[in-house]
Amino acid sequence: MRRAPLTTPLATGLVSALCVLALSGCLLGPNYSRPQLDVPATYRFPDNYAADIANTEWWKQFDDPVLDELITTALANNNDVKIAAARVDQFLGQFVTTRAALFPQVGAGFDAGRHRISTSSSPLFANVQSPVFNTYTASLSASWEIDLFGRNRRLTESARASLLSTEEAKRGTVLTLVSSVASSYINLRSLDRQLEIAKATTASRAESVHVFDLRFRGGEVSQMELAQSQSEYEASRAVIPQIEAQIAQQEDALSVLLGRNPGDILRGRALAELAAPAVPAGLPSDLLERRPDLRQAEQDLVAANAQIGAAKALYFPQISLTGLLGTQSGQFSKLFTGPSRVWSFAGSIAQPVFEGGAIV
Repeated sequence: MRRAPLTTPLATGLVSALCVLALSGCLLGPNYSRPQLDVPATYRFPDNYAADIANTEWWKQFDDPVLDELITTALANNNDVKIAAARVDQFLGQFVTTRAALFPQVGAGFDAGRHRISTSSSPLFANVQSPVFNTYTASLSASWEIDLFGRNRRLTESARASLLSTEEAKRGTVLTLVSSVASSYINLRSLDRQLEIAKATTASRAESVHVFDLRFRGGEVSQMELAQSQSEYEASRAVIPQIEAQIAQQEDALSVLLGRNPGDILRGRALAELAAPAVPAGLPSDLLERRPDLRQAEQDLVAANAQIGAAKALYFPQISLTGLLGTQSGQFSKLFTGPSRVWSFAGSIAQPVFEGGAIV
């Protein structure tokens, strides 16, 4: 009796039924749900202005083009940001690879070989005219694991949450970098102002020492008063190298944030000329939900929750379908003729029985 080909209504209906079964299969494990919190429906203060401030590039409120350029440079060259971006690409690849298990895997192949069989090993081959022959095979194969118990879907859910977690980690790195560059620049301008004050104070005390020296020569002040004036001058003078060292250290730290070798930092507006960013009162509490560290923690929780279902699915059978369609012939010229056609269709069920504790 001839076997029915794959294109019969019976086979088509069987494949369709299996597809529907796989798509509507159960999902093991708990579904993630965010805990409900009892929060007020409205806020005590209007939050429109606060939302407008939060949605802007806040560092531009300082109105310093040099600071804006420094932050742009840091975002482009900082090594921590590059590492965070690379991790996003890494987890994106893992997500795509994990999700691929939900779809059929299709491949094509071509084999060619030359063989010789033993004519003395069995009477069946005793009358073979030539024990040497060629084989040519061209095939198109497909395999699909039916995700009946949701293991691949849970793994895909976990991989998607891990990807979102790394994206939030990148956002946190960017926010930390921007705030670090801005605060380092403000500290640098503050040190510059302190150096100006220290130099002005030293110059003023140098004039005071000159006046006390003239008065001491005229007999109007004692030597102790002159020495006290000289001591104050030396004390203010000693502060200048300390502030200059702090400025150099701050410039080096800021250069590292910018992703370049330590060196001088371009200055913009003076400290007194910087515009102070507005800090609105009554910030809404839902701004906390936009914190990257909190969003990252939640996505990590989603990923761990999905892994529970994937682990539970290991207790149940894995159902797979495989199929092959191609041609095979001993002569290459007859490889694509009608009689050389070959095909196969199979299904398998694998049920773990004893894994030595691998499935817990």
